[in-house]
Amino acid sequence: MSVITTVCDLLDEYHGEKQWSNGRPILDELIYTILSQNTSAANSDRAYESLVNRFETWQAVAGSPVEDIASAIKSGGLANIKAPRIKNILLQIGERQHGDTNLDWLAELTDKEAVDYLLGFEGVGRKTAACVLMFSLGRPALPVDTHVHRVAMRLGLIEKVSADAAHDLLAQIVPAERIYSFHINMVAHGRQVCHARGPKCSQCVLDRICRWAGSNKGG
Repeated sequence: MSVITTVCDLLDEYHGEKQWSNGRPILDELIYTILSQNTSAANSDRAYESLVNRFETWQAVAGSPVEDIASAIKSGGLANIKAPRIKNILLQIGERQHGDTNLDWLAELTDKEAVDYLLGFEGVGRKTAACVLMFSLGRPALPVDTHVHRVAMRLGLIEKVSADAAHDLLAQIVPAERIYSFHINMVAHGRQVCHARGPKCSQCVLDRICRWAGSNKGG
Protein backbone atom coordinates (compact mmCIF):
# COMPACT_ATOMS: atom_id res chain seq x y z
CA MET A 1 0.00 0.00 0.00
CA SER A 2 1.38 3.43 -0.96
CA VAL A 3 1.98 6.14 1.63
CA ILE A 4 -0.66 8.42 0.13
CA THR A 5 -3.24 5.60 0.22
CA THR A 6 -2.40 5.00 3.89
CA VAL A 7 -2.74 8.73 4.64
CA CYS A 8 -6.12 8.91 2.88
CA ASP A 9 -7.37 5.78 4.64
CA LEU A 10 -6.29 6.97 8.10
CA LEU A 11 -7.78 10.43 7.60
CA ASP A 12 -11.05 8.96 6.34
CA GLU A 13 -11.19 6.62 9.34
CA TYR A 14 -10.49 9.42 11.83
CA HIS A 15 -12.44 12.34 10.32
CA GLY A 16 -14.93 10.43 8.19
CA GLU A 17 -14.86 9.93 4.43
CA LYS A 18 -16.25 12.99 2.64
CA GLN A 19 -18.31 12.82 -0.55
CA TRP A 20 -18.90 15.75 -2.86
CA SER A 21 -22.49 16.86 -3.36
CA ASN A 22 -24.00 19.67 -5.41
CA GLY A 23 -22.07 22.86 -4.82
CA ARG A 24 -22.83 26.55 -5.22
CA PRO A 25 -23.00 28.11 -8.69
CA ILE A 26 -19.52 28.95 -9.96
CA LEU A 27 -19.68 32.70 -9.37
CA ASP A 28 -21.17 32.21 -5.91
CA GLU A 29 -18.35 29.85 -5.02
CA LEU A 30 -15.76 32.29 -6.35
CA ILE A 31 -17.11 35.11 -4.18
CA TYR A 32 -17.40 32.81 -1.16
CA THR A 33 -13.82 31.61 -1.58
CA ILE A 34 -12.53 35.18 -1.76
CA LEU A 35 -14.40 35.91 1.46
CA SER A 36 -12.81 32.83 3.06
CA GLN A 37 -9.27 34.05 2.47
CA ASN A 38 -7.36 34.57 5.74
CA THR A 39 -10.32 33.96 8.02
CA SER A 40 -12.26 31.14 9.64
CA ALA A 41 -15.06 29.17 8.01
CA ALA A 42 -17.53 30.64 10.50
CA ASN A 43 -16.51 34.20 9.63
CA SER A 44 -16.63 33.61 5.89
CA ASP A 45 -20.06 31.99 6.22
CA ARG A 46 -21.36 35.05 8.09
CA ALA A 47 -19.83 37.46 5.58
CA TYR A 48 -21.27 35.57 2.62
CA GLU A 49 -24.76 35.36 4.11
CA SER A 50 -24.64 39.06 4.96
CA LEU A 51 -23.58 39.92 1.42
CA VAL A 52 -26.28 37.92 -0.36
CA ASN A 53 -28.92 39.17 2.07
CA ARG A 54 -27.90 42.81 1.55
CA PHE A 55 -27.89 42.66 -2.27
CA GLU A 56 -30.40 40.91 -4.50
CA THR A 57 -28.02 40.09 -7.36
CA TRP A 58 -24.30 40.06 -8.15
CA GLN A 59 -25.01 42.86 -10.62
CA ALA A 60 -26.30 44.88 -7.69
CA VAL A 61 -23.06 44.21 -5.81
CA ALA A 62 -21.03 45.30 -8.84
CA GLY A 63 -22.98 48.55 -9.04
CA SER A 64 -22.71 49.42 -5.36
CA PRO A 65 -20.10 51.60 -3.65
CA VAL A 66 -17.14 49.69 -2.25
CA GLU A 67 -17.99 51.06 1.19
CA ASP A 68 -21.41 49.37 1.13
CA ILE A 69 -19.87 46.05 0.10
CA ALA A 70 -17.23 46.36 2.83
CA SER A 71 -19.95 47.06 5.39
CA ALA A 72 -21.82 43.93 4.36
CA ILE A 73 -18.78 41.65 4.66
CA LYS A 74 -17.04 43.19 7.67
CA SER A 75 -17.70 40.10 9.81
CA GLY A 76 -15.33 38.15 7.58
CA GLY A 77 -12.31 40.35 8.19
CA LEU A 78 -10.12 42.27 5.72
CA ALA A 79 -13.28 43.87 4.30
CA ASN A 80 -11.38 46.86 2.90
CA ILE A 81 -9.26 44.48 0.80
CA LYS A 82 -11.93 41.97 -0.19
CA ALA A 83 -14.67 44.48 -1.07
CA PRO A 84 -12.81 46.22 -3.94
CA ARG A 85 -11.50 42.82 -5.07
CA ILE A 86 -15.03 41.43 -5.33
CA LYS A 87 -16.39 44.55 -7.01
CA ASN A 88 -13.58 44.61 -9.59
CA ILE A 89 -14.03 40.94 -10.45
CA LEU A 90 -17.78 41.39 -10.91
CA LEU A 91 -17.23 44.48 -13.08
CA GLN A 92 -14.70 42.64 -15.25
CA ILE A 93 -17.03 39.68 -15.73
CA GLY A 94 -19.90 42.01 -16.62
CA GLU A 95 -17.75 43.89 -19.14
CA ARG A 96 -16.61 40.69 -20.81
CA GLN A 97 -20.12 39.22 -20.93
CA HIS A 98 -22.15 42.30 -21.79
CA GLY A 99 -23.65 42.64 -18.32
CA ASP A 100 -24.15 38.94 -17.65
CA THR A 101 -22.27 37.68 -14.59
CA ASN A 102 -23.20 34.00 -14.94
CA LEU A 103 -20.08 31.81 -15.01
CA ASP A 104 -21.80 28.44 -15.42
CA TRP A 105 -20.27 28.16 -18.88
CA LEU A 106 -16.92 27.42 -17.23
CA ALA A 107 -18.25 23.93 -16.60
CA GLU A 108 -17.80 23.27 -20.32
CA LEU A 109 -14.07 24.00 -20.14
CA THR A 110 -11.24 21.68 -19.21
CA ASP A 111 -9.78 22.04 -15.73
CA LYS A 112 -6.76 23.90 -17.10
CA GLU A 113 -8.88 26.26 -19.20
CA ALA A 114 -11.15 27.07 -16.25
CA VAL A 115 -8.21 27.61 -13.90
CA ASP A 116 -6.43 29.84 -16.42
CA TYR A 117 -9.58 31.95 -16.79
CA LEU A 118 -9.99 32.37 -13.04
CA LEU A 119 -6.33 33.21 -12.53
CA GLY A 120 -6.85 36.18 -14.82
CA PHE A 121 -8.61 38.03 -11.99
CA GLU A 122 -6.60 39.99 -9.45
CA GLY A 123 -6.82 38.33 -6.06
CA VAL A 124 -7.50 34.86 -7.47
CA GLY A 125 -4.62 32.43 -6.98
CA ARG A 126 -4.13 28.69 -7.37
CA LYS A 127 -5.95 27.82 -4.15
CA THR A 128 -9.00 29.96 -4.93
CA ALA A 129 -9.26 28.62 -8.49
CA ALA A 130 -8.96 25.03 -7.26
CA CYS A 131 -11.62 25.64 -4.60
CA VAL A 132 -14.05 26.88 -7.25
CA LEU A 133 -13.50 23.82 -9.43
CA MET A 134 -13.64 21.31 -6.59
CA PHE A 135 -16.50 22.72 -4.51
CA SER A 136 -18.68 24.06 -7.32
CA LEU A 137 -18.08 21.45 -10.03
CA GLY A 138 -16.79 18.43 -8.14
CA ARG A 139 -13.64 18.41 -10.24
CA PRO A 140 -10.48 16.67 -8.93
CA ALA A 141 -8.70 19.98 -8.37
CA LEU A 142 -6.79 19.99 -5.08
CA PRO A 143 -6.71 23.29 -3.18
CA VAL A 144 -3.63 23.71 -0.99
CA ASP A 145 -4.29 26.03 1.92
CA THR A 146 -2.00 26.64 4.89
CA HIS A 147 -3.21 23.47 6.66
CA VAL A 148 -2.85 21.14 3.68
CA HIS A 149 0.56 22.66 2.95
CA ARG A 150 1.85 22.27 6.51
CA VAL A 151 0.55 18.74 7.11
CA ALA A 152 1.75 17.48 3.72
CA MET A 153 5.28 18.75 4.35
CA ARG A 154 5.38 17.33 7.88
CA LEU A 155 4.25 13.94 6.61
CA GLY A 156 6.92 14.02 3.92
CA LEU A 157 4.41 13.83 1.08
CA ILE A 158 6.21 16.84 -0.41
CA GLU A 159 9.48 18.56 0.34
CA LYS A 160 9.70 22.11 1.67
CA VAL A 161 8.17 23.94 -1.28
CA SER A 162 5.80 26.87 -1.79
CA ALA A 163 2.05 26.36 -1.66
CA ASP A 164 1.86 27.03 -5.40
CA ALA A 165 4.38 24.27 -6.11
CA ALA A 166 2.55 21.98 -3.69
CA HIS A 167 -0.61 22.14 -5.82
CA ASP A 168 1.10 20.35 -8.71
CA LEU A 169 3.09 17.93 -6.55
CA LEU A 170 0.12 16.75 -4.49
CA ALA A 171 -2.13 16.55 -7.55
CA GLN A 172 0.34 14.05 -9.00
CA ILE A 173 0.17 11.66 -6.04
CA VAL A 174 -3.38 11.92 -4.64
CA PRO A 175 -5.80 9.72 -6.63
CA ALA A 176 -8.43 11.86 -8.34
CA GLU A 177 -11.30 10.02 -6.66
CA ARG A 178 -9.84 10.77 -3.22
CA ILE A 179 -8.95 14.43 -3.67
CA TYR A 180 -12.16 15.84 -2.20
CA SER A 181 -12.04 13.84 1.03
CA PHE A 182 -8.25 14.29 1.26
CA HIS A 183 -8.57 18.07 1.09
CA ILE A 184 -11.43 18.36 3.59
CA ASN A 185 -9.78 16.00 6.07
CA MET A 186 -6.30 17.52 5.74
CA VAL A 187 -7.79 20.93 6.57
CA ALA A 188 -9.64 19.45 9.55
CA HIS A 189 -6.51 17.66 10.70
CA GLY A 190 -4.46 20.84 10.50
CA ARG A 191 -7.06 22.75 12.51
CA GLN A 192 -7.72 20.10 15.15
CA VAL A 193 -4.49 18.12 15.54
CA CYS A 194 -1.50 19.15 13.46
CA HIS A 195 -1.34 22.76 14.64
CA ALA A 196 1.37 25.09 13.40
CA ARG A 197 2.52 25.40 17.02
CA GLY A 198 2.15 22.64 19.56
CA PRO A 199 0.85 19.86 17.30
CA LYS A 200 -0.87 17.03 19.17
CA CYS A 201 1.44 14.29 17.90
CA SER A 202 0.49 11.88 20.68
CA GLN A 203 -3.14 12.05 19.51
CA CYS A 204 -2.41 11.91 15.77
CA VAL A 205 -3.47 8.89 13.72
CA LEU A 206 -0.69 9.75 11.25
CA ASP A 207 2.04 9.81 13.92
CA ARG A 208 3.62 6.48 12.96
CA ILE A 209 4.15 7.51 9.34
CA CYS A 210 4.94 11.19 9.95
CA ARG A 211 8.49 12.23 9.13
CA TRP A 212 8.25 15.42 11.21
CA ALA A 213 6.98 13.62 14.30
CA GLY A 214 9.72 11.04 13.94
CA SER A 215 12.39 13.71 14.04
CA ASN A 216 10.74 15.69 16.85
CA LYS A 217 10.17 13.14 19.58
CA GLY A 218 7.72 14.41 22.14
CA GLY A 219 6.72 17.35 19.84
